[in-house]
Amino acid sequence: MTNIQFPNQARHILIVEDDPAVGRSLQDGLTREGYTVTWKKTGGEGLSSAHTAQPHLIILDVRLPDGSGFDFCRRMRQAGIHQPILILTVQNEELDKVLGLEMGADDYLTKPYSLRELLARVRALLRRAYGELSTENTLLYAGDLTIDLARAQVLHGREPLSLTPTEFRLLIYLVQNAKQALTRPQILAAVWGYDTDVEDEKTVNVQIRRLREKVELDPSHPTLILTVPGIGYRFAG
Repeated sequence: MTNIQFPNQARHILIVEDDPAVGRSLQDGLTREGYTVTWKKTGGEGLSSAHTAQPHLIILDVRLPDGSGFDFCRRMRQAGIHQPILILTVQNEELDKVLGLEMGADDYLTKPYSLRELLARVRALLRRAYGELSTENTLLYAGDLTIDLARAQVLHGREPLSLTPTEFRLLIYLVQNAKQALTRPQILAAVWGYDTDVEDEKTVNVQIRRLREKVELDPSHPTLILTVPGIGYRFAG
């Protein structure tokens, strides 16, 4: 995770939603909670705003008039936008959720949803990205990895890695519990901060796979993040 500043108040949220009723409802609800909200109605406008406004969090709808939200999520990550992304999916389908995570989203929420549930996800994402880790002045070492908690930066040798906030938190949790077999529910509770179900556990699998692609020399034969059959994962460093 690079180039993310940790402000004292992470309050600016970008909404990318073409439905006027949904967009207005989100804007009003988040504004009442004290957030500064920017609302864009197309993926292209959202991508441009994410570049220029540097919001602390992005809420991205899947169905947009100028393309798929999944595609715009991928384009944001490729463009170096690392702020947390919450995907809004239309159907409660596993494929949509997994695809969103594969494209770089940090979390997802299925319509219809309550404002209370949305706010809980938003707070959890902001806490993970800009919370207590940003104030620690600590270096962690694991194999060829150097994790700078104060700068929210990970180096592989001398090369900086581009991690999302969720990937960063996940890596830290694994490293801090190195050589311990961690269950998926344990990882979810520590990194995502909410109760688990079967679908949530699949979220862990997707994020582990994405993290391996960035920290392992050969992701198909990992040597750092190991699978513990029947349990979960273990960091071997």
